[in-house]
Amino acid sequence: MAKSPPARPRIISASTQMTRVLELARRAGESEAKVLVTGESGVGKDLLARETHAWSPRRGRPFIAVNCAGFPETLLESELFGHARGSFTGADRDRSGKLQLANGGTLFLDEVGEMSLRMQALLLRFLESGEIQTVGDAHPQTISVRLIAATNRNLPQRVAAGEFREDLLYRLRVIEIEVPPLRERPGDIPALTEFFLRKSPRPLAFSDAAQRALLRYRWPGNVRELANAIEHAYVLSTKPLVTVHDLPEIIRRASRSSLDVGDDEIIPLETAERALITKALRAAKGNQARAAQMLRIERHRLYRKIRRYGLQSLTQPE
Repeated sequence: MAKSPPARPRIISASTQMTRVLELARRAGESEAKVLVTGESGVGKDLLARETHAWSPRRGRPFIAVNCAGFPETLLESELFGHARGSFTGADRDRSGKLQLANGGTLFLDEVGEMSLRMQALLLRFLESGEIQTVGDAHPQTISVRLIAATNRNLPQRVAAGEFREDLLYRLRVIEIEVPPLRERPGDIPALTEFFLRKSPRPLAFSDAAQRALLRYRWPGNVRELANAIEHAYVLSTKPLVTVHDLPEIIRRASRSSLDVGDDEIIPLETAERALITKALRAAKGNQARAAQMLRIERHRLYRKIRRYGLQSLTQPE
């Protein structure tokens, strides 16, 4: 039986690109297939992994995450497989590894492309046998986990360079979900901005010029960089309306360098429509009928668009 959706949305999105990604995550989540999440740093691969787990038959079981880039090889082996007391200097007690802690649930291996070849071999052996061997213990243990991995590296290129095992790549990439960078889905920027603004200790809104600056910027740090930029703005802004001057200098510079209107300033129609509806709702103080009059559209059409773009928080009950 299909699982019901997560109790609350974990990923804020209004773009068609991310709608397709989330649908793929849902369909993958309902299976037991291994998933490889790819994409640039900061796009939200960890959130997508959690979303996939939330649709899984294992959703009530543990979700355990390990950053493979955060440990040297010897410590990563202990982190994943655990160790027995006395197996190395400082091992004064038995310690369960993340695989044991995730038993019955999901193990998320972030930055799996940073694993050494030796660790790749140990992971492959587990995937083939379903058994782990704790460091310093000769007795194998059978473990049942659903594996989701993520990387910002090009794994086929690393395979060609002899830095990643091809057989492991095939094991991990049963289903691959690529999360597009934020610059390729500008339709998400207004929705994400609205979400991050809710963390402000006081009501804030972005000026039209500030919104245009956010849409023009390329966001090399993706959603993580946008979240930091919004926090920068609401910390430094002294007025209810955030202006371009409240944004980080790198975004202000990018805005100043875009004086001539070019193809890069043409934004998707859905982005412009969402921004216009947001502006009308704020001007109408959440009154949907009045906002529909301002926009010169039928009320039932506005209601549908409000639901489509997730703007219910800006409306007043009628």
